[in-house]
Amino acid sequence: MTDIWDKTKRSAVMARIKSRDTRPEMIVRRYLFAHGYRYRKNVKGLPGTPDIVMRKYGIVIFIHGCFWHGHTDGHLPKSNHEFWKSKIERNKARDERDKHQLQAMGWRVMTIWECQLKPAVREQTLREMEYLINHTYLQRLKPRQPKPYDLTGQPTALAAEDEADYGK
Repeated sequence: MTDIWDKTKRSAVMARIKSRDTRPEMIVRRYLFAHGYRYRKNVKGLPGTPDIVMRKYGIVIFIHGCFWHGHTDGHLPKSNHEFWKSKIERNKARDERDKHQLQAMGWRVMTIWECQLKPAVREQTLREMEYLINHTYLQRLKPRQPKPYDLTGQPTALAAEDEADYGK
C-alpha cells in the first residue's frame, strides 16, 4: 500500500505533530491544577524531559501517545514498515532507560497512556492518578516510629500503667 500523499505533503503533516502541550497532556494538567496540585512542565534537566514534574510529591508523569511509544502491538504503517518498527522499539528502549534513571534519582515515575484518557475511562484514570499522588506523598511524610528505650538504652516493651485509684 502506498501513501495517499506525496513525500512533501507527508513531511508537512508529520512536522505538525506536537511533542508538547498535546491534548492528553492538557487533560491531565487541567485536572491537576483544578484539584489544587502544582507542577512544572517539560523539565529539561531530568532524564526524558518529563511532561509533568511534581517535586513536592516526588513524582514525574509521562503522558505517552500509544502509537509513538508502542503501547500495544497495534497498527504500524505498511509503507516503510521496518523503519517504523525500529523507531518504535528505540522509543520504548529510551523510555525504559529514562524511567530507570529517574527511579535511581529517587523519583516515582508514572506513565499515563493516551488510550487511558479516552472519555469512557478518563475519570477513572484521573482519579487513580490522584490516588497514587496522594499515597506517594503520605509515604514520603510518614514519620518513622522511634523504638522505646529505658534509661539503660535497651529496647523495652510499652505497658499500660498499673490500676490506680484516681480521684480518691
